[in-house]
This record gives sequence, structure tokens and C-alpha cells, in this order.
Amino acid sequence: MPELTDIHYVRNIMEKHGFHVSKSLGQNFLINPTVCPRIAELGNAKPGFGILEIGTGVGVLTKELAKRADKVVAIELDQKLFPILEETLAGFENIKIIHGDAMQYDLKKLIAEEFQGLQVAVCANLPYYITSPMIMRLLEEKLDITSITVMVQKEAAQRICASVGSRESGAVTVAVAYHGEAMKLFDVSRGSFLPAPNVDSCVMQIALYPENPWNVQDEDLFFRMVRSGFSQRRKQLAGVLCNAFAISKSEISEIFETSGIVPSVRIEALTMPELVRLSNAFSQF
Repeated sequence: MPELTDIHYVRNIMEKHGFHVSKSLGQNFLINPTVCPRIAELGNAKPGFGILEIGTGVGVLTKELAKRADKVVAIELDQKLFPILEETLAGFENIKIIHGDAMQYDLKKLIAEEFQGLQVAVCANLPYYITSPMIMRLLEEKLDITSITVMVQKEAAQRICASVGSRESGAVTVAVAYHGEAMKLFDVSRGSFLPAPNVDSCVMQIALYPENPWNVQDEDLFFRMVRSGFSQRRKQLAGVLCNAFAISKSEISEIFETSGIVPSVRIEALTMPELVRLSNAFSQF
């Protein structure tokens, strides 16, 4: 079988099955032969591991994952890809393709049923429009997984992997840092895809903490504070939180004093330990 990154083969197999790329689903298929093997190697596709893949495309990454891991389970929303996948992934007995929306699917149940006795990692070439929601869902579900390795828009990777307390950071940066350590692995040019998007991509990885190190006393309050602060990131944080939590200036001053943080600070300047301290002062109020 020709390589799944062969542009002529990919076009022919799409034409054979009457498949047309869906812009609404953000479909861009990899045709650079070096990318998927690197994702698989860096994404924990190895013996003893099961891989949960979000979206299959024509199966180019799925195939590389299955060569290395004990089992691959992929969730694919576009059922029109299934006849193509039957052909491109023929011969692999350790692959299971599930039709469904990964944003709605019961991932905790899937992992428990499909990967018994295996460590689990997530690998995906995510459509740009669901990058942050999908990453946040994977983190907030508290799934039994070791890592999340995804290809995303380069700008999104820079924001997600930024240091908390830097100007590039945002609410998603803090949320990711709360659950694990994020790092950029390698860039992928726009010419690596069919059709080519208008932006470059980046493969990034989140190594999840086995145990959360932050000692946040009220997780819901912590994330409410973070979202409120970053919704008006250029304003002084004390004023933003006064309005968001409907408390008085004297009360917010007491909270900031307890945490040892200056009320005039903007949230983007606070490090992770400082955010935790402020949140915990709130929770004791």
C-alpha cells in the first residue's frame, strides 16, 4: 500500500470513496511523512501503552501509533471517513475506530473498558476550532492518562506553553499548568497538510501530574478567580475581583493583604504559586 502521506494516493482514495474535505470540521490531512512518526515516538506510543486518538483523518497518525503501542482507540466524528479507514488501516488488529464526538463522549468509561492493564496517553491532530475546549475537557475530566500530545495552531501552542506570570499567558495557560507541565515539541509548516491551512502548527505535549502539587483549597473558586481576572487582564486585579465576587473594597484589600499580593497587580503578572496563595486567601474569607 502506498504511504498515507502520498498526496496522489490520498486524493485518489478520497475520490474513490466520494469524500470531500469538510471545512466545518476543520479537516486538514497530513502529507508530510516525517511528522506522524515523530508524534508517535514522542507521544508515548510504545509497548505497555494504549493510545486514545481524537480524530483520525485518513489514518496516517493512527497507523504510526498502532505500529508502536499495544492498542489504539480513535474517536472520529465524520462517518464518511470510515470506508477510507477500512482500506488504509487494513491489517491492523490493535486499532478500534469509534464513531462519536470526543467533546461529548464518555471518555472515562471508554478508557476503563478499552485499556485495561495498559497505561494510557492521548495523541491527536486537533482541528483548530476545538483546541482549547478539547484540551480543557481532557484535563477537567481527570482521566487516567499520563500525557496529552497534540498538534495545534502554533499561536495556540505558544499561549498554552507560556510561563504562568508572563504576558503571553492566559486562563488556559493557568489551567494547563494546574494539571501538568506543557512543552512545545516541534513546529509543523502549513505545507505539511492537504489542504494547506493559513497558519503553521506546532506539536505540544502536556505531561500530567500523577498527584496535583498545588494544594488549592477550593478548585472551583480558583478557576472562577482565574477566568474573571483574565476576562479583564489589563485591569487591576483587585477591582476586577471586587465586581466578579460582589465584595467590598475593604474585604478585597484584606484578602490581598492575607495573601501578600499587591492589589494593583494585573493577573497576567502573577505566578502559579501566587495565584494559589490568593485563591486560598479567598477560600478562608
